[in-house]
Amino acid sequence: MSSVIETIQTLLVDLPTIRPHKLSMTTMARQTLVIVRMRHSDGIEGLGEGTTIGGLSYGPESPESIKRNIDTYLAPLLIGQPSGNLNALRARLERHARGNSIAKSALETALLDAQGKRLGLSVAELLGGARHDHLPVLWTLASGDTRKDIDEAFQRLEDRRHCDFKLKIGANAVDHDVRHVAAIKEALGDRASIRVDVNQAWDEATAVRGIAALQAAGIDLIEQAIPAREHAGLVRLSQRFLVPMLADEAVQDARDGLTLAASGFSGAYALKIAKSGGLQGVLELAHVAQAAGIGLYGGTLLEGTIGTAASLHAWATLGEMAWGTEMFGPLLLKDDIVVEQLTYHDFGVDLPKGPGLGITLDEEKLAHYARNH
Repeated sequence: MSSVIETIQTLLVDLPTIRPHKLSMTTMARQTLVIVRMRHSDGIEGLGEGTTIGGLSYGPESPESIKRNIDTYLAPLLIGQPSGNLNALRARLERHARGNSIAKSALETALLDAQGKRLGLSVAELLGGARHDHLPVLWTLASGDTRKDIDEAFQRLEDRRHCDFKLKIGANAVDHDVRHVAAIKEALGDRASIRVDVNQAWDEATAVRGIAALQAAGIDLIEQAIPAREHAGLVRLSQRFLVPMLADEAVQDARDGLTLAASGFSGAYALKIAKSGGLQGVLELAHVAQAAGIGLYGGTLLEGTIGTAASLHAWATLGEMAWGTEMFGPLLLKDDIVVEQLTYHDFGVDLPKGPGLGITLDEEKLAHYARNH
């Protein structure tokens, strides 16, 4: 008899960050992970994670809503169903539940982790096989203090931890942000690639002015300068400037990717398993981008180790990530809830080994940081 899904438990886990992390929409001092523990009748447990940024600051799902919607609506759709047919289970969720891409991503991750453990295969092997076992990882300089950011960048270079850096801007006046970014680029010179993420903070006119100045300062990539739904404006910006545009919130899934590419967008897409409802959905978007000649970038919602590992298994199957990845989420946290942490070295991170995600929970740490436990 085939295995069936028996129980799905969700936990809110609050982990402090190593420093305040400033974005255009919020400043983070902790990250809340929604951890999924999916148990099957054959005794196997699959792990998943759903994470967003700053409660409701980033998008329509909060950690609390992710947990509640899994517990109330999504878990009942899966409990009692056969464990092994991931396509059928994914279709069942899509048929009965709208949206909730982060919650669905957490569940799909848990299903893939369990299936990998069941078959003795890694998640990357389930997805066709890893083409890389070490992926580049950038670091976000988000203290907001120019001198601190420069010192932090030089330390990361010295440690061979990161050689590409992203700056979160948009919360301040454009001229202030440009001076901040330009000073960091000047200090680092050719030793590092500098990119910026505006997090949708500018209108198109402001973006034209800001991007022109950033391009002159030698910035390599501009992420989501204007609101996500302004596709036409994003296309115009991509065609106006030599510095590439990175579409993030504007491309949730493969359909968005096709629409934007067909409209004449050039540049890159930020891939995030949370945006696309899971690993299979994000790879569908990646394949659309590859067919359209659009670059790939492995993005994050600042997931912990479980969510980061899931993303790495997906990115490892892709031929080229032209703009690397930002899978540094665990490094932003003061502590972790796993037994063996990810291995960061030589400006990147190793793909975890072992069946499934290759991740084991530290039960004591989980109990310590779980909310209301």
